[in-house]
Amino acid sequence: MEPFIQVHSSFVELNTWQKADSQLVVGFSTRHGGVSKAPFDTFNLGLHVNDNQQDVVTNKNKLSQLIDYPLDHWVMAEQTHGTNIHLVTAADKGKGAFQYETSIQDTDGLITKEKNILLTAMFADCVPLYFWDQKTGWIGIAHAGWKGTVKQIAGKMVQALKDNGANVDSLYVGIGPSISQGNYEINDFVFNHIPIEFREQVTEKVSDKNYLLNLSSLNYYILVKHGIHLENIYQTNFCTYSNPLFFSHRYENGQTGRMLGYIGKR
Repeated sequence: MEPFIQVHSSFVELNTWQKADSQLVVGFSTRHGGVSKAPFDTFNLGLHVNDNQQDVVTNKNKLSQLIDYPLDHWVMAEQTHGTNIHLVTAADKGKGAFQYETSIQDTDGLITKEKNILLTAMFADCVPLYFWDQKTGWIGIAHAGWKGTVKQIAGKMVQALKDNGANVDSLYVGIGPSISQGNYEINDFVFNHIPIEFREQVTEKVSDKNYLLNLSSLNYYILVKHGIHLENIYQTNFCTYSNPLFFSHRYENGQTGRMLGYIGKR
């Protein structure tokens, strides 16, 4: 069953989690309902893609109102396709929300136990990873492109949460909308960076030097390796490349907007 439910033209929600905890706000924006002009039309939420900055802030304010989470409580990271993880505190509120330059630098994972903070990350084919420990209250979000994925940011997020007191047995992980295997062809350079133990499970050879990679499933297997129970992983079927709900960096040759993944507790 699809865990991400479209409840508005501008976003989908991880419905099961929100039903289990009424304080939880967790979802993923679409490309519809904003004011940005082509090629960022219309609900671009990325300040770093050469869109009109005021249009992006207007879009952010709209999402803020739709999900009832003040924009000055959002926290955003620079995202450099690495594996650095930042422990977010109240002092970080608003970072990256209004100006890209104030984003938390060189970071692709955010975790917190504090309430009234919205952890966010930007996407346009890469894999959004959401973390929620129902027992301890820890939450997190990570941006997993192919580089972050093969460096196992998924496992590093699990470890960071455990190191700070989360319980792996009650840790839930959501794998959000990303490019699907049938639309994600890679070369042998990328293939050779995939951990050997997972290569056969997540790739399909299409020529001498080209493969189709299931980036979502690669993150799934890494999460399982790091102790996440199968029944605690919620994996979407949404493909950002083929579904017109979403921006796709690959389909649109890099000239496109960004969706926002978000998670917070009121």
